[in-house]
Amino acid sequence: MSDFFSSPVSETDPLISDAIDAEVRRQVDGLELIASENFVSEAVLQTMGTVFTNKYAEGYPGKRYYGGCQFADVAEQAAIDRAKELFGAEHANVQPHSGAQANMAVFLAAIKHGDTILGMNLSHGGHLTHGHPLNFSGINFKVADYGVNKETEQIDYDELQRKAEESRPALLICGASAYPRIIDFERIGEIARSVGAKVMADIAHIAGLVAAGLHPSPVPHCEFVTTTTHKTLRGPRGGLALCKEEFAKDLDRAVFPGVQGGPLVHIIAAKAVAFGEALRPEFKDYQQQILKNAKALGETLAAEGLRIVSGGTDNHLLLVDVYMDGKGITGKEAEKALDEVHITVNKNTIPFDTQKPFIASGIRLGTPALTTRGMKEEDMREIGRMIASVVHEPESEDVKARVRREVLELTERFPMYQGRLKPQAGGANIAA
Repeated sequence: MSDFFSSPVSETDPLISDAIDAEVRRQVDGLELIASENFVSEAVLQTMGTVFTNKYAEGYPGKRYYGGCQFADVAEQAAIDRAKELFGAEHANVQPHSGAQANMAVFLAAIKHGDTILGMNLSHGGHLTHGHPLNFSGINFKVADYGVNKETEQIDYDELQRKAEESRPALLICGASAYPRIIDFERIGEIARSVGAKVMADIAHIAGLVAAGLHPSPVPHCEFVTTTTHKTLRGPRGGLALCKEEFAKDLDRAVFPGVQGGPLVHIIAAKAVAFGEALRPEFKDYQQQILKNAKALGETLAAEGLRIVSGGTDNHLLLVDVYMDGKGITGKEAEKALDEVHITVNKNTIPFDTQKPFIASGIRLGTPALTTRGMKEEDMREIGRMIASVVHEPESEDVKARVRREVLELTERFPMYQGRLKPQAGGANIAA
């Protein structure tokens, strides 16, 4: 056999091999609190690294433009069938490479260039693809937006109705990237129908909760539903688009050949594995623990003197105001200080923020990844106290040294990816 097929990356590309090793160690030894990240199972990880990456499969199962797709068809059909069962959807397209491309495909299928869209303001918790001026959505369509009430920091549905009547959108977009409360998809569907608009629900963040029946589903109320597959859904990085059967052909044409060429068959196969995992009874238990952990974390941070946007959370994420009208620190400063103690978060704007997005007044926290590791409420309370101590004293080296020790002690109690670690000469561990 040629060495080409058998040489490991550690021999052929030490630079990339070392980066992989270091990333494994970063994930294992740190606390991952970015709300949009999670840890996949070994089964999903293994499937992403299979020979399906070698296969071109333009088209759809049974209707390909290339030969040799019989096994790709098995994988994709399994992903389609499982996605439909998981969400109770009439039609599923599992080919989008990302959530953004799933959204782009819906735009192409549902409306025409230059039509008006009504989406949630990015600074209030929306997403770039919901109408930001630098994104395809803002470049190619007329944009109207809605946000949250300044007092409650939650969506005001009466105001959304008024905005819909005023802008008369062709497409109303709901769902968010930084909104910690339940979204009333039924009410949004009613608003859209009252002005003759279609609805796209982007549930990228809450898809796992929806699949488990712990958040109301948009599927009965919206023509289109999109999601990523790697957040609460705990699958590979990728996208998924669902729709009513009447829009199935339009959506499929919009994905291919509309916005994509050859699908990533290895990722589609991994999506099938992840959807299969999500159909098991224990997946609901996992999602319930995500919610319990988020509430425990939020309550602890509030008790430690930090302001929780909207007063709490109904889902997997929290928005924490660390600036507090100048009495605290910026989100950027908090992110950096926490990173130094191996707690990973992201700076995030809060509603009506006075800081620029790259500075921000808040941080966004999520519990899916640490829940995957097996952590529960008491662990979240411990983490909340760690976060608060660093935010309150970001320049204290004594505090940082103490929290680093606490982080390491905690992560050692919840090992992960054990088979991917090997002992280093001298007894220390490094990622493999």
